[in-house]
Amino acid sequence: MTDDPARSQLPRDFFDRPVVDVAPDLLGRTLVRHTPDGPIELRLTEVEAYDGESDPGSHAYRGRTARNATMFGPPGHAYVYFIYGMWFSINLVCGPEGKASAVLLRAGEILTGTTLAAGRRPKARNTNELAKGPARLATALDIDRSLDGTDVCTTAATPLSILHGTPAPRDRVRNGPRTGVGGDGADHPWRYWIDGDPTVSRYRPHTPRRRTTSAT
Repeated sequence: MTDDPARSQLPRDFFDRPVVDVAPDLLGRTLVRHTPDGPIELRLTEVEAYDGESDPGSHAYRGRTARNATMFGPPGHAYVYFIYGMWFSINLVCGPEGKASAVLLRAGEILTGTTLAAGRRPKARNTNELAKGPARLATALDIDRSLDGTDVCTTAATPLSILHGTPAPRDRVRNGPRTGVGGDGADHPWRYWIDGDPTVSRYRPHTPRRRTTSAT
């Protein structure tokens, strides 16, 4: 237990809400990655909401699969996926069990364990770049698919937890289209970030892949 409210753990009912309510409320919270070498703590500065089977941009839009099963599970768990054959990204599951929704953690500021994070991100030009983007965040915090399903709300020993932190002032929270999402989900204004924070990643619209045609 702690007397510092910022160091208290977020309860499960924080996540048992609509994903578009949880997402902006995560800004300023502290994600803790417990490693054998010590903790790495990160203040969340950018996130995106994905609303399951009602959201064309979501992994769960077409239903449950082995890959996205954690999104359908209880709220307050980590959903980690592998993308482009080389990177991991971490989400936090929201809403009632059985209804898939999750918040993608896009960027943050390393508060504790900077040396550990920098050791995993040697190409970062400065500390602001250590977790600037979802793949960089996962790499800096040593997050991979083995952490899929981790309970971030339990009081037991766990590799991931999330603390109350200092919520971002509402007048500094901005929202807009999600990065790299195309099709019918492109216009959803469900990317949220802290205005002016140097760790927030640059917005990139969806770019359709070019199809190559063979000569006949």
